[in-house]
Amino acid sequence: MRLWKRGPARFCAIALVVIVANIALTLVPVAGIVLAQLLLPLIECGLLYASLAADRGDRPRLRHLVAIAAAPPRAQAAIIAAALIVFAAEAFVANAVGGFNMLAPASNAESISGMTLVATYAAGVVVSLPLTFVPFAVLFDGAGVRTAFAESGAAFVRNASPLLLFGALSFVLLMIGLATSGIGLLLALPWSAAASYAAWKDVFGVA
Repeated sequence: MRLWKRGPARFCAIALVVIVANIALTLVPVAGIVLAQLLLPLIECGLLYASLAADRGDRPRLRHLVAIAAAPPRAQAAIIAAALIVFAAEAFVANAVGGFNMLAPASNAESISGMTLVATYAAGVVVSLPLTFVPFAVLFDGAGVRTAFAESGAAFVRNASPLLLFGALSFVLLMIGLATSGIGLLLALPWSAAASYAAWKDVFGVA
């Protein structure tokens, strides 16, 4: 909250761009979904750069949305790979639990049940926890891809209980955001990003 309070309007504006981009891309079957898995994880890093700026006494700015463009290709690849792992888990659960095809959500939106939706996002949150620190490692520590995944996984093992609690709270925020037709995501996304940034600093002892 300390980080978010340095620029709540800008944080929300960055989150709005992420939400709009997600909605626009998911309207296109298959190709749009695939493109979303490549672009959205990178766009979402704008919230991480905004958190870094806020922590340094600056303010979040809309230009943080494109800050990822200056990151090394290997860093971008690591972030996309982590996101694809989460998406694969969500797609598997959605299909297994409710027969829902996440590659064409617009065409079968009526078929998804509340239980399927909850199970899908719950699976995504759980799978994402060991990958939480991958973006920070490659963007802010300059770590290689293998090192980033290894360090993030090891950090999760060492801090499983608090990170599971973090995941549960993030899931609740996500559900509230979805229940409010996405409006709550304007707060949920920045809060989760800032919290993960704070967790990275705490777990890895970053000054």
